[in-house]
Amino acid sequence: MRELRGPLLVVAAEGVGWDEFATVDLPDGPRHGLVLEVDRDLVTLQVLEGTGGMVPGGIWVRFDGRPLSIPVGPEWFGRVCNGRGEPMDGGPPVTCDRSLPVSGWPLNPVHREPPRDPVLTGVSVIDALMTLVRGQKLPIFSVPGLPHLALATQIAAQATAHGSSFRVVFAGMGLTHADIAFVRDRLEERSSAGELVLLLNAADDPVIERLLTPRLALTIAEHLAFAEGHDVLVVMSDMTSYAEALREVAAARREIPARRGYPGYLYSDLATLYERCGRIRGREGSVTIVPVLTMPAGDITHPVPDLTGYITEGQIVLSPEVQARGVYPPVDVLSSLSRLMRSGAGAGRTREDHLGVASQVLAAMARARQAGELGELVGVSALSATDRAYLTCRDLVERDLFDQGDTELRTMEDSLGRAWTALAALPRQELTMLPLAMLKEYLPTAAPGGSDG
Repeated sequence: MRELRGPLLVVAAEGVGWDEFATVDLPDGPRHGLVLEVDRDLVTLQVLEGTGGMVPGGIWVRFDGRPLSIPVGPEWFGRVCNGRGEPMDGGPPVTCDRSLPVSGWPLNPVHREPPRDPVLTGVSVIDALMTLVRGQKLPIFSVPGLPHLALATQIAAQATAHGSSFRVVFAGMGLTHADIAFVRDRLEERSSAGELVLLLNAADDPVIERLLTPRLALTIAEHLAFAEGHDVLVVMSDMTSYAEALREVAAARREIPARRGYPGYLYSDLATLYERCGRIRGREGSVTIVPVLTMPAGDITHPVPDLTGYITEGQIVLSPEVQARGVYPPVDVLSSLSRLMRSGAGAGRTREDHLGVASQVLAAMARARQAGELGELVGVSALSATDRAYLTCRDLVERDLFDQGDTELRTMEDSLGRAWTALAALPRQELTMLPLAMLKEYLPTAAPGGSDG
């Protein structure tokens, strides 16, 4: 052994390749590592269990001559494991007939199918206004202190896709032990049904494990999707913890830092995770990714949300201001969007009026924000009747459509019905984004505070 640098071990060796798996033999038992760097005869290893207790002398490193691989197959269903894939549920290690490298394989863009058809989360504000689509990557941007973990577990517990075999892989990174207990309890029903894989990395686990957790989750999901034919949703929380682990390892490697101290390759590293989702031509199944990340100080220009936004297809933004109004989930709908929503909503997918209703609700919320700002200046009583109707509509939307229990499951029909009820508070001539035929079919005739104008 030449040197110890935090979680890294530097040894002298020849004939070793990048990303090669290794076993570190110690008097108290073996540990495992991955080759990060090879410089002539010096090899830098990241030790998965950490380097605590290691001292020069008495250390032997055996290189396997292959990348780190994990077993893949349906045996993962119902299992609860740590960030390295080791059981936390008291069961035996997961063994399968096939193994795959955790780094995955690049997917030929020519073989990709565009995402289509909805993944229904049972959360009204997401299903109605920013529909998740099979094969999409749609992140949740949050602020520390907001219920992003509750929303992530609610999506993992409730999500479905009609007409398919739907499964969920949940990867938790940097979680407290209280958070781990919450996730396990919340997802117990789906896990018992054999529809869920749980990989949970604790905040006090070695930092290297945090870099491995999402790769294990995506490798398992890819096999379940493209070999077993399932539609798989991968929920990853919290990607900011992942990026901070990457920064810590980069600092230990003495790399030149880039923006905010993160390594210059943060963008490409995140892309190697996010771009593993999608659909493949000629194969059943799909991988859909919902990464959750916290924005330090609520800064959406922070490198992690900023670079994530470049790679993904939209975002769901959680807002402290919305939470202060008592709304769960506290989604800022005017800052949120799903760029692929039109591929998963509308006639033949959800309902013919879905896209029109979503556009009308968003337009109403934007107009209500303007009316509210004006009302703060001149007083609500000085506003026009139309502006007051928009404020009423906003209150109805937030109270009846957006706000729901963290264990409440709503159908798409229920969500759209609630949206129509809120829109009925507006004068009919303001509903310019909805065809007359849909107004006649879906608009309630007796509306709270509504007017036919």
